[in-house]
Amino acid sequence: MSVHLLLSAGRGPQECAWALARLLRRLEADATRRNLETHRVQAVPGDRAGTYRSVLIEIAGDGAEAFAASWTGTLCWQAPSPYRAGTGRKNWYVIAQPCRVDTPRTAFHESDVDVVACRTGGPGGQHRNKASTAVRATHRPTGLVVVVDTERQFSLNRRIAVRLLRQAVERGDEAAGRAAVTARWRVHDELVRGNPTRVERPETSNQDLAPQKQTRRRRRSAGPRLPPKAPI
Repeated sequence: MSVHLLLSAGRGPQECAWALARLLRRLEADATRRNLETHRVQAVPGDRAGTYRSVLIEIAGDGAEAFAASWTGTLCWQAPSPYRAGTGRKNWYVIAQPCRVDTPRTAFHESDVDVVACRTGGPGGQHRNKASTAVRATHRPTGLVVVVDTERQFSLNRRIAVRLLRQAVERGDEAAGRAAVTARWRVHDELVRGNPTRVERPETSNQDLAPQKQTRRRRRSAGPRLPPKAPI
């Protein structure tokens, strides 16, 4: 099973694109620990090297859907800005939403079409009014229905009806594909800053902790400090 997740920095500042890159690596590392595979399907780079405005990632494996749900919503990367030292802001927001990439195509088989002869009124003479030459065709998988009475022969109307149904199914698939693309673009404008569903922070390395441990160790080994002697 696979799920596609779209991560977007929305219209946020360049720090959001930087945060997206950090969150993406954190997500991929988390997926690896859970024996899931990830693949970056599409990426839009940011203005600075190593940053992304948006990334479409595919997550595959057992539990992919639940894993994607745990990373869905407003994500927050909490760290000082690497570009503006003077700003006090430390929360940078990214949105992540599941999305459909390839909409399924409807396989059209003529055996899925029910054809019923019927009579229709209108010009065409007595033969057309009395004989059941018109066709009512229904495509069972989609429920599409067409009625054709343009010809005076049943076989010709049947052929036209099947062709019209095939064209209607193809138009429906194209519309579904356009709707999926529109939904992906809409994600970029749905970012809500604040109230994140997930907050991530940079990990503190052992090298960063070592100087602090050494300082505390030196203070303990120096022993208690004596009060200064009173002047004589």
